[in-house]
Amino acid sequence: MTEYAKGLAGVIANESALSNVEGAEGRLSYVGYSINDLVEHCNYEEVVFLLHKGRLPNQSELGALEKRLRGDRELPQGVIDFLKNAPKEANPMDVVRTGVSMLGLYDDRAAIGEPDLPNVEEVGLSLVAKVPIIVAAFHRFRQGLELPPMRDDLSEAAHFLYLINGEAPSETATKVLDVAYILHADHGMNASTFSARVTVATLSDMYSAITSAVGTLKGPLHGGANEGVIHMLQEIGELDKVDAWVEDKLTKKEKIMGIGHRVYRVLDPRAPHLRKLAIQLTEELGEPKWIQMSERIAGIMRERKGLNANVDFYSATVYYSLGIPTDLFTPIFAIARTSGWTAQVLEQLRDSRLYRPLTLYVGPTELMEVKPIGER
Repeated sequence: MTEYAKGLAGVIANESALSNVEGAEGRLSYVGYSINDLVEHCNYEEVVFLLHKGRLPNQSELGALEKRLRGDRELPQGVIDFLKNAPKEANPMDVVRTGVSMLGLYDDRAAIGEPDLPNVEEVGLSLVAKVPIIVAAFHRFRQGLELPPMRDDLSEAAHFLYLINGEAPSETATKVLDVAYILHADHGMNASTFSARVTVATLSDMYSAITSAVGTLKGPLHGGANEGVIHMLQEIGELDKVDAWVEDKLTKKEKIMGIGHRVYRVLDPRAPHLRKLAIQLTEELGEPKWIQMSERIAGIMRERKGLNANVDFYSATVYYSLGIPTDLFTPIFAIARTSGWTAQVLEQLRDSRLYRPLTLYVGPTELMEVKPIGER
């Protein structure tokens, strides 16, 4: 074997009917439905159902799923105690990772071995309901605040905003976050999804798989990119400084966060939706400079390097405009992607095979003599 695909680029490792990422054409679909149509006509809960069941729900089925999710928001007391006692300065993604893992301690369904698929699906939906609570609870506790009581009359997006702010959100804020959830729900064999599928392919449990996924999403080359975008905009400061800043980065051959994508060779199909929301929000707030700076950076990079903005580029401005703390951007990504991760785990288990790629060995080919330690 003399050739290999570094980073498994271009290697097909499994079949999936969940999301179709067409990089050359700039298209994304879930189970055959265009992301554009789903954003236009569906809410996030409908997309959760679609990913888990392979079809869109009718009204009765949607109501049953909403009731199921809203009734499963309470965290075990042991997890609450952990969240209250976690270091206030901890990275929220570390807290999410540990919180998800801890949930498995309190769930008898977290079995290893040949899976009971209905049980595993129940665990998956429980995680969809509980991951937002972990994020919100840690955010409240680190401020010395109590977590507001759970409500069963709010959607997933509205309930999260209610928990972190202590009051019911506006229809606009709810719609914006709901759209962001839909856009982030699933995305082919990305790094965190691969981690989840590799883990569960050993016949480990759903909690272990999602813990693996959260740890992978934490990295700045994956989910952490949206935090980097806001830090970049804050570093630049003003619109009239954008050109010089970008020129300096290009001269130094340094990466510009939120620009380019591993798969898409044209515009990320999720980006226009978040761009539209970012423009709307910043206009309503009377603080347009962030989107203006973003647009200028995107324009320069498109003209100079032929690279387009990705979903992280605009999601950062959207979350910032909603008043969400920067270090919760990636956890929000995790909240949305939990629906896709759990669906991918279920799909893996229905026809699973242990992942075992090969390695191209490049070490010494002649066996080395082991000398006594005194002679080395």
